[in-house]
Amino acid sequence: MSSPKLITALAIGISLFSIKNHHSTLQRINSSTLQLFNSSTGGGDSASKSLLHYDLEKHIKNIKQLTFDGDNAEAYWSFDSKKLIFQATNPKWSASCDQIFYYDITKGQSMDAIPPKLISTGMGRTTCSYFLPGDSTILYASTHLGSKECPMPPEHRKDGKYVWAVYPDFDIFVAGLDGKIIKQLTNSPGYDAEATVSPKKDKIVFTSSRSGDMELYTMNIDGSNVKQITHDLGYDGGAFFSPDGTKLVFRASRPKTDADIKEYKELLAQNLVMPTAMELYTCNVDGSDMKQITHLGGANWSPFFTPDGKKIIFSSNYKSNGAYPFNLYIINCDGTGLEQVTSDNVFDAFPVFSPDGTKIVFSSHRLNTQRHGINLFLADWEN
Repeated sequence: MSSPKLITALAIGISLFSIKNHHSTLQRINSSTLQLFNSSTGGGDSASKSLLHYDLEKHIKNIKQLTFDGDNAEAYWSFDSKKLIFQATNPKWSASCDQIFYYDITKGQSMDAIPPKLISTGMGRTTCSYFLPGDSTILYASTHLGSKECPMPPEHRKDGKYVWAVYPDFDIFVAGLDGKIIKQLTNSPGYDAEATVSPKKDKIVFTSSRSGDMELYTMNIDGSNVKQITHDLGYDGGAFFSPDGTKLVFRASRPKTDADIKEYKELLAQNLVMPTAMELYTCNVDGSDMKQITHLGGANWSPFFTPDGKKIIFSSNYKSNGAYPFNLYIINCDGTGLEQVTSDNVFDAFPVFSPDGTKIVFSSHRLNTQRHGINLFLADWEN
């Protein structure tokens, strides 16, 4: 959900992709990574076919690739489980940086042949779209009021550390499926993005820097009654509601040492964050009963509750010592029962269940033998 919303592989020494904070745009995989990827899979068409589904991936069945070019991520379902809204960078779709697109899965048309409908303005950079109750409107964050141009990504740092930009021009808007902006929900100085909607259809959760730190807030569907939910130092983002609308799950950094705190504050003053150390947390919608769920190390992010609300699915690189691959895992809400879901060699993230609980959509580098590109995949879910 921060901008992710396109992804990135967080790595030490190797920058694979660039995640949009819950939401950000993917950068190219470097040539050495591609060589390693191809050598491990054998390369070529036959290897590509074998990468669609791995034998150990027992929870996902009947996988279908939805996009075939560009960088595509953060796909979210309509309440009726028939439509998807997502962000993409794809010059063929006139999207030189992340823009919001709409896709009706019931029509079965290939986005490779027929481009999806552009919903955002085509200006600035967007992230974190989500359907609103009724499925005729969506919300998303955009920088277009600050500038019609795509904002510049962070420059490569001399110290080699990987950072995300949290652009202060991001605000949250409501638009119809015709692309017309209906309302601006936020208008505070600083970053407002990463908004998602409660299944109860009554609240929105989002990340904002309005307090001077990156905290979670809730507001009513109409933008009223804004309340701060988190208060600890660190980047709180990528939050989602539980199926019953009573809890939140999110990922957060928690700098503890004097050096880490100093670095975090210095980066934030430059509208930057370093997302290489993140763990998962849950809390009640009002911020009470705060619990840390993972203690894995590395980057644990893009969490989402399972349809029964008893577990959390998320992406992590904890097995690879902070580099790649990123794979999907599920864990009980009390932090027990960790189980690996996907077995890709490079990158799986942004898992989201359909409201009816039968399907899952996620972003992955599987099947991709090119130097760049993250695509959307749809699968049936089995417990």
